[in-house]
Amino acid sequence: MIKLNRHPFPVEAHFDKSLVLGFAVPKAELEALIPECLELDLFEDRWAFIAVAMVQTRQLRPRYFPKLFGRDFTLIGYRIFVRYRNSSGRRLRGLYILGSETDKASMQRLGRVFTQYRYDITPIGWKSDTGTEIVTTPGGLRVEAETADENSELPESSPFPDWSKARQFAGPMPFTFSYDPARKEVVIVEGVRSSWIPQPMEVNDWKIPFVDQLGLKDVTLANAFIVENVPYTWNRGKVESWTG
Repeated sequence: MIKLNRHPFPVEAHFDKSLVLGFAVPKAELEALIPECLELDLFEDRWAFIAVAMVQTRQLRPRYFPKLFGRDFTLIGYRIFVRYRNSSGRRLRGLYILGSETDKASMQRLGRVFTQYRYDITPIGWKSDTGTEIVTTPGGLRVEAETADENSELPESSPFPDWSKARQFAGPMPFTFSYDPARKEVVIVEGVRSSWIPQPMEVNDWKIPFVDQLGLKDVTLANAFIVENVPYTWNRGKVESWTG
């Protein structure tokens, strides 16, 4: 049987804004949340990371379809930074999806058919005002962040010594991974973008119920970045058997 939820065709979209908060977690706490085929992408062999990405997307559609077929939506994605060694021995950096939320029912339906990104639907509010971004949901998510620069302080207790190191863990990453444990198959999706220069953000307030519900004991806000006005393409998913 052909499985559709493996990104069977390339997709393109335009990111108006992508605001991503990175959270550091001791590696032992996240190891149980990723499948056997992946390993955590670590900083100083101690810290693993969760990315919470809030994205305003326009004209998402299969590549080569006219823009009028595109769909506009807002996305909140919850991912873990991981690595995967592919069949040719190349070690890929990427993200493993824990869950996704969108404000459009059509995107939820299509996302569940063609991906393994675990889409749920919820209203998402997003207000922008002179460098300040505020994102909210009825479920209790609230993020308020404002424009910063390389001279700004990193979040208190961040494991990173500076913004340069912090930018190494600024999502999204080049690859996204899904895993079918019954078939022992890995789905690899490569994202292609241009003009991707994450700008530091200072987070004034945050509450993220999805992260709270993971039951982690030690979660630290590590960084926050924003990018704007970025064309983005996802290539067709590649499926590999994983033998361990």
